Amino acid sequence: MATQSSNTHPQGALSHIRVLDLSRVLAGPWCTQNLADLGADVIKIEKPGEGDDTRHWGPPFFKDPDGNDTAEACYFASCNRNKRSVTVDMATIEGQTLIRELTRTSDVLVENFKTGGLQRYGLDYESLKELNPRLIYCSVTGFGQTGPYAPRAGYDLLVQAMSGLMSITGRADGEPGGGPMRVGVAVIDLFTGMYATTAILGAIEARHRTGRGQHIDMALLDVAMAVLANQGAGFLNAGNIPQRLGNTHPSVVPYQDFPTADGNMLLAIGNDGQFARFCEAAGIDWGGDDKFRTNSARVKHREELIPRMCDITRQRATAEWVALLEDKAVPCGPINNIAEAYADPHVQSRSIRVEQDRFTDAPDDLACANRIVTAASPLRLSDTPTALRHAPPSLGQHTEEVLQAELGLTLAQIDGLRRRNVL
Repeated sequence: MATQSSNTHPQGALSHIRVLDLSRVLAGPWCTQNLADLGADVIKIEKPGEGDDTRHWGPPFFKDPDGNDTAEACYFASCNRNKRSVTVDMATIEGQTLIRELTRTSDVLVENFKTGGLQRYGLDYESLKELNPRLIYCSVTGFGQTGPYAPRAGYDLLVQAMSGLMSITGRADGEPGGGPMRVGVAVIDLFTGMYATTAILGAIEARHRTGRGQHIDMALLDVAMAVLANQGAGFLNAGNIPQRLGNTHPSVVPYQDFPTADGNMLLAIGNDGQFARFCEAAGIDWGGDDKFRTNSARVKHREELIPRMCDITRQRATAEWVALLEDKAVPCGPINNIAEAYADPHVQSRSIRVEQDRFTDAPDDLACANRIVTAASPLRLSDTPTALRHAPPSLGQHTEEVLQAELGLTLAQIDGLRRRNVL
């Protein structure tokens, strides 16, 4: 576990970049959290009184000091670390003015409204680039800015279905529990957030040469089609329509879960040398059998090999198999639940579980949760490491701080905006 103060942190790789985050839910916020972890100053704009949708997507909810549920869902914490929350009602003229003024000094804006949804507020790319020609404006939608589906709302589950991803996920129709299955997390949202991060970094680099920003069109469906990877390439080049294979691999055998004496384990044998070493460790002589000696032969004879392997793997406990194969360079491991994964000594050694406090010297009667636990950024840079500067913020936590420091508003002006329901 790592606990870091938001007051002491190294200079991040993107510490010179300001991001205006108008996105909600997961794909956009995942992108802006990546930028924030790399040091960017991310100002998250939220609707007064409501905030990001994921603040309410519970249970589970954060706990108060007495262990009781608060009204804040844990989902929000997964993708909003290192950001400053400012409440602004962009449906009001004054709110639109505040956002435009923040845009003047921002490098990047990320939004995930429906295609054309921000145009009526004067917050679309064409309007804002007139204020700030260096602005990099990233739009995240379900289906992109063009094409017949552009006006549609898009959600991860829908796109997993439409892209074909669900058709290759899950067990085969003839098996118990067979049928199309979504991935256990909103993987297309997450991939879209990562691709958006990459696109923004590319646009920043391009701006060094041109001095101009640009519009980035990120679509969940585009991303889903791209990450079909080898399965998509197999169809495009050989005409093969992949089928569901559960935990097995279409092109590599044995590469799946296996039963053990006390549960299950995962074997990921990716080449013939690994298979030969597995056979030697297990005390079986299949490595020289022409039906099993090469990967292509093992794929062809999968239905004969796998039951025979199951008979062997049931003879030892999972931990025994892991210990037996570890020094043989044969990939093998337990199938953990999330609690077991966080208890793993390697995970703990990498300080992946991190804690932050939202407020310094928080009062005992604080209405929201103060200590927030998240998973550390996997981006590990030697000279400009990521740092924990801000815990996932409470709604509007930084409104006064940002409006005073960045726009020069007085407390009286801010109070007036609140009375008029702008903030």
